[in-house]
Amino acid sequence: MAIAESELILNQDGSIYHLNLKPEHLAETVITVGDPDRVDQVKQYFDNIEFKIQKREFHTQTGTYQGKRITVISTGIGTDNIDIVFNELDALANIDFTSRNIKQNHTSLDIIRIGTTGAIQADIAVDSFIVSEVAIGFDSLLHFYDSSHVQFPQISAPLIKHLDWDSNKSAPYVVTFDKKLGRHMQSDETQKGFTITNVGFYGPQGRVLRLPTSDAKLNEKIASFVYADKKITNLEMETAGIYGMAKLLGHRAVSMNVVLANRATGTFSQNPKKAVDRLIRYTLDKIKRI
Repeated sequence: MAIAESELILNQDGSIYHLNLKPEHLAETVITVGDPDRVDQVKQYFDNIEFKIQKREFHTQTGTYQGKRITVISTGIGTDNIDIVFNELDALANIDFTSRNIKQNHTSLDIIRIGTTGAIQADIAVDSFIVSEVAIGFDSLLHFYDSSHVQFPQISAPLIKHLDWDSNKSAPYVVTFDKKLGRHMQSDETQKGFTITNVGFYGPQGRVLRLPTSDAKLNEKIASFVYADKKITNLEMETAGIYGMAKLLGHRAVSMNVVLANRATGTFSQNPKKAVDRLIRYTLDKIKRI
């Protein structure tokens, strides 16, 4: 059955509604970044650019890196934008825009996030790399989908108890990276991540400027949680949504993070742009060998 125009929204030129992309613009390897300006920081290493467009916070460029065709796209901040980007990327790969029907043969994308993060443990160095193996979503995105089969309640249940979680907040969910892709991206230069995806940058991550938080000890509780000898390593704002949506849609995803802040020690990177650039070059070198 054809998907209704109100559900699969196409622009007059035949491109997908928010991203302004057509299927031919999408590579099967995708890098996501939060900041639209970071797209240019990635594409500076490409051999050539075949297509580029920007609409709202969604900046996309497709080209090749040492012969590997890659699309790099900015998502903006937060899992609400991840919902838009991942549904539309999947539509580009797996829906026939002419007939508005799902294609019989599924295309699985490799999706690699290059992002920044804050460490929650004092022994994690600023400017170091974290590959998130497990992500805990403090947002509510996955609860809007039939998603229990990709979640790990054996982790979320004891976490909820440990944090004395406020029932007025969305119940945390737990998802994991794609093991094959994730292990390929790991090396002696990275550490394994047990990552929390927050719904905001200030109060939800325990930052206080003028507004008090509802739980002043939340970050302390997070840092002291242990599951299977693993401690939570870092906080950011997209990874759990990326992992959840990728698994539901049949894609492979991994989140690469450079630590710009250590919340436990109160320190921040002296050269964040250089640190991000190091992660970009590391990630591209790994991607070319997928």
